[in-house]
Amino acid sequence: MTDSDRPKIVMVRPAGDGKWGVVTVERRGSDHRTEPCPRCPWRLDAPAGAFPPQVFRDSARTTYDMAIHTFGCHGSARTRPQMCAGFLLRGASDNLTVRLALIKDRIDPDSISSPVGLYPNYRAMAVANGVAPDDAALAPCRGDRPMIGLDHGQDDTNGD
Repeated sequence: MTDSDRPKIVMVRPAGDGKWGVVTVERRGSDHRTEPCPRCPWRLDAPAGAFPPQVFRDSARTTYDMAIHTFGCHGSARTRPQMCAGFLLRGASDNLTVRLALIKDRIDPDSISSPVGLYPNYRAMAVANGVAPDDAALAPCRGDRPMIGLDHGQDDTNGD
């Protein structure tokens, strides 16, 4: 990895009681998880409320149309942030950084999967974790369809 490919932390926002926060990272490379970690908030079997709602409000912009910031895995180190596999599977379809990484073969979609069910989109995950459905941060959320090739075994097409 060259210096220009290394992730760069551009902002840190505290959320909740000071124990949690959102780290905003810019990256050119595509270091990512290939499977959601055990406490990944995208997992349906993860405990809801493990992160305060403000974390989900702040991270919502990763699913806005043409977003350049990605949703990071909370289990990765700040010194080596990685994109969340749950995000790649369910929330990244309109994220510009992810789309470019796919085009440039920096992400192998066939290497990403989940052994458990995931929330269908960012909005559903955020609401399940305490964000009001009508919260302004959720209004522009996109990413409501799985990325082509990333949703192993589940087809959201209508058969045409």
